[in-house]
Amino acid sequence: MAKRIEIRSREAQGAEVSWFAPICDGDDRYLGERNMKYKSNWENTSNILLTADKLGYRNILCPSSYQVGQDTLPFVSAVSPMTDNINILAAIRCGEVHPPMLARTLSTIDHILKGRLTVNIISSNLPGEDLSSEDRYQRSNEVIEILKQSWTKEEIDFSGQFYKFKLPTNPVKPYQNGGPLLYFGGYSPPAVDLCAQHCDVYLMWPETEENLRRLMENMSQKAAKYMRKVDFGLRVHVVVREKEEDAFEYAESIISKLDLDTGQELRERALDAKSYGVSRQKEMRNQSSREGYVESYLWTGIGKARSGCGAALVGNPDQIVEKLNRYMDMGIRSFIFSGYPHIDECRRFAELVLPQLKTFSMPRLQGKTSKKVPLTPLADGIRV
Repeated sequence: MAKRIEIRSREAQGAEVSWFAPICDGDDRYLGERNMKYKSNWENTSNILLTADKLGYRNILCPSSYQVGQDTLPFVSAVSPMTDNINILAAIRCGEVHPPMLARTLSTIDHILKGRLTVNIISSNLPGEDLSSEDRYQRSNEVIEILKQSWTKEEIDFSGQFYKFKLPTNPVKPYQNGGPLLYFGGYSPPAVDLCAQHCDVYLMWPETEENLRRLMENMSQKAAKYMRKVDFGLRVHVVVREKEEDAFEYAESIISKLDLDTGQELRERALDAKSYGVSRQKEMRNQSSREGYVESYLWTGIGKARSGCGAALVGNPDQIVEKLNRYMDMGIRSFIFSGYPHIDECRRFAELVLPQLKTFSMPRLQGKTSKKVPLTPLADGIRV
């Protein structure tokens, strides 16, 4: 018998459906073939984000990478006043910014967004750094503690392995009471413990449904030890076409110009390329069929050129909706999609799939309240 998966928003129907802003130079028509048309710059990436806002996506991930692309927080701050409804999920690398200053920066952006900021916690090594996994997660733990004290108390009073502070917290209070929701992804025991203790949404990369359920059960058990519940999210690519055969054909075309050496270079350029989570994605590819499918509609071929999220949902609209409903029945409440090229696939998913999904912005629970303005329902499709 499957163990019960405890989630924060069990009573909520539907999910938070989000898109991806490729500020880290990860946008192409063909993986491994650079086209300056899709270069990561302000014009291209802000256009993707603002398009997702207009089309009714509930959130959008702005990732972080040192090697390529733009810096996350300046980008988010600049685009925030241009948005109407969408939440923004800003990735931060713990240790990269002095924690009290980071708290002030995030609070400022939260006010610009009128409470529509969410934060993706990342614990990877910084450029030129080689900390152990335990030390990296200890640092992240301390950063989160300092952020929460900054946002909820009148004074930061903290003494840890990496940081020691005794500072007044004014004027760093965010727009949202309690601060932005914290999203987190990681698979090692210290990572799971960090999310169970502090974070609101546990983000997973695509795996078989059986493996996802195991991850969710483990996280639920860990969170229960801290008298907490977490929500669950899935970061996955998507290829949807009106006909199944067209979707399969387009998926294959994405990697049709990729050679093995280029694919390896693309996979290994990220700071997290040797993480346990990346190794799980590789293991999934090794278990796939000759065509690259590890289970129905889950295609791993895209991982030949990706270090992290290495699989895509592929199919017609009904097949994609069926797969998403299965995930939601498991307890997954947040989805972060992407496609190649991002702007075209953002529009196509919004046309073919989004109207068939019931969506919401991830709620604040456990006594926290927010001044966030609800998203305006769209005329077409189901919204709550």
